[in-house]
Amino acid sequence: MSRPKTPEDLFAFLDGLGIAHSTLRHPAVFRVEEGQEIKAALPGGHTKNLFLKDAKDQLWLISALGETRIDLKSLPKAIGSARLSFGREALLHEALGVRPGSVTLFALINDERRKVRLVLDKALFDHRTVNFHPLTNTATTAVSIQDMMAFLAALGVRPQIVDFEAAAVSG
Repeated sequence: MSRPKTPEDLFAFLDGLGIAHSTLRHPAVFRVEEGQEIKAALPGGHTKNLFLKDAKDQLWLISALGETRIDLKSLPKAIGSARLSFGREALLHEALGVRPGSVTLFALINDERRKVRLVLDKALFDHRTVNFHPLTNTATTAVSIQDMMAFLAALGVRPQIVDFEAAAVSG
């Protein structure tokens, strides 16, 4: 991977695509449970993002609503993967150019070789606006769900969409 993109690089890319975005800078947030006052200030769906590696060395990025329950034991069946574990920090940085706490769908801008498979929570589509870290956990960037999909299309990323709520019931 070439030099990892910065938030400014990301914003320039979004601007070049004509994607409207707004960013709120804030103290570092490392877990979904943190930053409730930040979430209250930003409308839309708030996300959690998991960087995973399966037993066959396939890399996965799961982007889900913050309140969605994701069971790592039943997840392989839901997404068609081998057994999953969290990807190590060095692998995360090599693949997506970010550090733990800053995992985000926007980091796919750094996955030039398209080694990471993206899985989106179907519940994200219940929101007009979705919020992700812009390659750093000291800010949150909002985009429309349509613009999120336009961003992915511009990268050549075709996400798998999973109904985690249904998977939890049937799993």
